[in-house]
Amino acid sequence: MMPRLIVVSNRLPLTVQSSDAGLEFAPSAGGLVSALGAYLESRRRAEPDFDCLWVGWPGAPVPEHQHGELRERLQREYAAHPVLISAEDAHNFYHGFCNNTLWPLFHYFPSYVAYDPTYWETYVRVNELFRDAVLAVAQPGDTIWVHDYQLLLLPRMLRDGLPGSKLGFFLHIPFPSYELFRLLPRAWARKLIAGMLGADLIGFHTFDYTQYFLQCVFRTMGYEHSLGQIAMGDETRRADTFPIGIDFDKFMNAATSETVASRRADLEAGIRGRTAIFSVDRLDYTKGILNRLRGYAEFLKRYPEWQGKVVFLLAVVPSRAEVPQYMRMKHDLENRVGQINGAFGTLDWVPIVYQYRSLDFDTLVALYQLSPIALITPLRDGMNLVAKEYIASKPDATGVLILSEMTGAARELGEAILINPNHWGEIADALLQALSMDRAEQIRRNRPMQERLRAYDARRWASHFLSSLERVKTQQGQLATKTLTPTLVSAICEKSRLASSRLLLLDYDGTLVPFASQPQLAVPDAELYALLASLRSERTRIFLISGRDRHTLGSWFNGHGLGLIAEHGAWIREGDLDWQMTKPLTSAWKERLIPIFRTYVDQVGGSLFEEKDFSIAWHYRRCDPQLGAQRAKELIDEVTQFTANLDVQVLEGKMVVEIRNAGVNKGAAALRVTAQLNPEFILAVGDDQTDEDLFRALPETAISVRVGVPFSHARYHVNDNHDVRRLLAQLATHGVPGSAP
Repeated sequence: MMPRLIVVSNRLPLTVQSSDAGLEFAPSAGGLVSALGAYLESRRRAEPDFDCLWVGWPGAPVPEHQHGELRERLQREYAAHPVLISAEDAHNFYHGFCNNTLWPLFHYFPSYVAYDPTYWETYVRVNELFRDAVLAVAQPGDTIWVHDYQLLLLPRMLRDGLPGSKLGFFLHIPFPSYELFRLLPRAWARKLIAGMLGADLIGFHTFDYTQYFLQCVFRTMGYEHSLGQIAMGDETRRADTFPIGIDFDKFMNAATSETVASRRADLEAGIRGRTAIFSVDRLDYTKGILNRLRGYAEFLKRYPEWQGKVVFLLAVVPSRAEVPQYMRMKHDLENRVGQINGAFGTLDWVPIVYQYRSLDFDTLVALYQLSPIALITPLRDGMNLVAKEYIASKPDATGVLILSEMTGAARELGEAILINPNHWGEIADALLQALSMDRAEQIRRNRPMQERLRAYDARRWASHFLSSLERVKTQQGQLATKTLTPTLVSAICEKSRLASSRLLLLDYDGTLVPFASQPQLAVPDAELYALLASLRSERTRIFLISGRDRHTLGSWFNGHGLGLIAEHGAWIREGDLDWQMTKPLTSAWKERLIPIFRTYVDQVGGSLFEEKDFSIAWHYRRCDPQLGAQRAKELIDEVTQFTANLDVQVLEGKMVVEIRNAGVNKGAAALRVTAQLNPEFILAVGDDQTDEDLFRALPETAISVRVGVPFSHARYHVNDNHDVRRLLAQLATHGVPGSAP
């Protein structure tokens, strides 16, 4: 069978109800269903053999005697597979941990968070039910795409059951900063992060959410990243940004349909020539509906000349009726609407027309069409597709979007009037600006937004994510290095022996010598001196390329005829000549950062501060491992924010945090040496993240070896510095002209 796409979400794209008459099926709505529906439809048109299976909860408990019928009909009629959950588990899972713990925490409402162990236990159990359902239908080669906060644990569970699977995860709500995320019990937080890291590719709506996730990965699990690529020992993962789109053409085409035109005419008659301000939201405390009403009331108070000329069409869609905060909010909302209508209304004018019900698609588009102003002001929102739908429903590009800057959509819709929803005065002034905006200005703002939404629609979003997942899997294969076996060593020696010229680029600490408790103790031994001497010849050049300062390297290797590259590439010395800077550098920034580093030395017993010409470092090898790792994460957070406007890089090595000038790295230094010498044979060996710059810069013909980690840009890996010395000894014996083949 051909590989399939398996979509896994909390809910199926349909709802199942059991009655005396049997099973009844009805389509369900939502942003994910709409976005993926558009993509799947276009994919099936383009590829007749394309197959997709959707796995999820059917929306309600189904009696056990109907389970067989349910599975058979879902498979046959809807290409779906159910996850069957008891009523009690469904309540504790969805209304419990999902919406009383994760939802408020991820949306920055920590006071609403419930830390109930029963909810957590149910969350784990339901994720296991989803795992079992997927494992029951998955086939070799399938692509599995897991969605949203209800299933944060599932990717790791699936990875354990399907080790080689192609697995993606997408979060459709905000991911919080570490200061919020750390409020979870530590064991829960670690398991949630580990769960997400089971996926090869983890997707978010905005760059901010991606960065918050990467920060939490580092602070919670200790895994560092490079441009979103996360190194996890023998595994790699990638986190990236994919802003979800809408079915743009669906809304644009509907806006010109006769059905919508007729519905719009009916609605226009009801507002009697007044200017409509429209908003639609689910009932949710994150949506800022009460703030919106306060802002509207402030507008009517500040600008009384608009009283009687505008009408606020407020549609609220019922949601999560079992959660107490939602019922209290509904009560407060209706009281506020009554107060505003009572304070400002007249016998022939009602300032707010309020509806608490769902809207069908044609009515929704008609309201978008009817309203010159859309007021969309969530306090926190992962994306907010309503804002995009409003812009897409305007064929003539008129209308004004007032949008909260706290939404993910604000990153894409910068031409809208962006406001802080916590300030009612901003909402009031934005309404005045919108009402005063001429038609030409509206079009000037809306056309670029429409082009953006048309280009990156729902189909493009899904296609972009899945193609990125393919690339991540390919890259994982490329980064999976081979263990340097005796057979491979022999082949490398033979390649070296046949070469007319050779260049060896060797890291020092952790590569040629083991790490020491203090940097100055890792001095070269007699065996190392002899080994390097046996390798060096007229046609074999050796460069030690290290993060060490130039004075230490120089004192250790003076008179040995070696090339030395210090401070990760800031300084270079060939043989016993003078040191040279590889590029003009400044160290003025050090004065601002040294006090921060010294503070951490004072706070953490056993840690050390090291100052070099163009870098500074904080070593914590002698510290308590857990305390040192925790303080290192805090130091990186602090200096990363402090250095945002400085031309420097913050690096974490093995038990060291270092800051150096930007643009200085081992790769750039290696390119300088290889361009000058043009060797036929190149061997590079290193042991940490700074050496990845070196491996990436070398030509494909180079032999590159990473110490300790099997996932790297190097071609091969060995276990430790003893293996490195054995390799070099073999090279000295068999890898030079005249040696035994």
